[in-house]
Amino acid sequence: MAIPSCFALMATTALGLALTQPMQAEAHGVESSLRYLDGQLQLSSSFSTGEPVEGAVVRLLKADGTPGEELGRIDAEGTLQMTLPELGDGLVDLQVDGGPGHRDYLTLPLQQGRVNLDEVVMSPGSRNGLDWAMAPALVGLVGLMVRVRSLRQR
Repeated sequence: MAIPSCFALMATTALGLALTQPMQAEAHGVESSLRYLDGQLQLSSSFSTGEPVEGAVVRLLKADGTPGEELGRIDAEGTLQMTLPELGDGLVDLQVDGGPGHRDYLTLPLQQGRVNLDEVVMSPGSRNGLDWAMAPALVGLVGLMVRVRSLRQR
């Protein structure tokens, strides 16, 4: 392979990998977990760095996705103990709001006034695994393009 073609392949691959990586704003996503402690629901939330999301507002969301009842704020240890209001069986959406770009969403399945922790659905995380799975395909596509171009020039 000629040096210009090799350079083009490396540059295109690097650009493709850079474009498929998440934006810097997503680097500090919020990660949350739930458990029951002494009969109360305990929410633990921290940034992906492990730092607590201190002061983040925890609220229920209305059916249309707009903010609903505030349940409290995350403390300095990254936790909030709360009791959910009386709600019927079904799904309830919970938001941990640490500010723009720093939110987490949990879908809570309620059964007989309690959250079924085994069925809690967390919002989709970043797609880092998908990015790296796509990288070989991108390299292969670029290689094919370079090969076709070199065959045309002959």
